Amino acid sequence: MNKTQKLTWFGVLSYLLTIAIGVYIGVRIFLLKTLPEGFLGRCCPIIAVYGLVALSIVLIRRKQSRLEPDSDERDELIKKRAVQISLISAGLLLAVATLVPALILGEASSIPVYLLTLSNLGVFLTAMLIYSVAVLVQYAWGGEK
Repeated sequence: MNKTQKLTWFGVLSYLLTIAIGVYIGVRIFLLKTLPEGFLGRCCPIIAVYGLVALSIVLIRRKQSRLEPDSDERDELIKKRAVQISLISAGLLLAVATLVPALILGEASSIPVYLLTLSNLGVFLTAMLIYSVAVLVQYAWGGEK
């Protein structure tokens, strides 16, 4: 597994962890109307993030052999295709994030400003997750030129 694949797996894990923590905190605050309580409720997400960062420092820095290059032409082509897929998906996701509130709430209603920030953050995280998955899928398929 080369450095690009390691970084991509780290990206997938970190984006999924971020989405899971965001959903947990969102459910606690907006649906249950309470703040996370106790040490585990407040510190478990932070411990999980720091654990993932520590694990990534150890695993990503280690090479399989000294002769292994950081990247080659195939890696660059795979990353270029993945960026194209991610940008197309970001455009579609932004269109969906614009249309869904209008369809659900109606055109004359308003939404809080912080929801715009959260929807943009959600679009960004989803687009980056799609980028990482696109890289991994291309490596699984062999990444033909």
